[in-house]
Amino acid sequence: MIKTIFFDFGNVIAFFDHGRAVAELVRFTDMPPVELALALYGGPIADDYECGTISTAEYVREALLNGRLGCTDVEFLSYYHDIFWENTEVCELIPMLKPRYRLVLASNTNEAHFLRYTRDYADVLAHFDHLVVSHHAGARKPHPEFFAYAKQFAHADPAECVFVDDLPVNVEAADRAGLRGVTYTPDGTLAEKLRAAGVEIS
Repeated sequence: MIKTIFFDFGNVIAFFDHGRAVAELVRFTDMPPVELALALYGGPIADDYECGTISTAEYVREALLNGRLGCTDVEFLSYYHDIFWENTEVCELIPMLKPRYRLVLASNTNEAHFLRYTRDYADVLAHFDHLVVSHHAGARKPHPEFFAYAKQFAHADPAECVFVDDLPVNVEAADRAGLRGVTYTPDGTLAEKLRAAGVEIS
């Protein structure tokens, strides 16, 4: 019997595109967009930020330096976290699950993005019993440490939990952690996949 459902945020509850930030920030540097994207998202500093081992201030300082960006910290962050838009399919499904199931977010997220989307998606996230994010966990999916941290908030045995994520590598890691992994694809089939995993939908 399923008791808890974990949901990823990015490309599940809301879509995102780092390219939106790069398209704005490229005006402040002599780097081409591809090189700027690698400077901001492709190195160990991005992983450190998502794991919470460096602060937002430290990340921004390094991002401005590595990206040769001439904008202010405030300007950088205004573009950096403006990358999300609602996934209606999932946002409409979540309230239908809440009366019967414990809902837990499980997302690789840094502090700046977390602060932005918890504000913008407060209505949807209000249905969740707990928000598990990598910068609190000190580890990112698909690492086992993330799942060990997340399972503390399930209030159920792993076999009684479904884990929804858009990345197969994370779903496979959830399966290894004893959860029932479901791969999300934006094709209107999530409700069907959840039912196949044992979830009842009103």
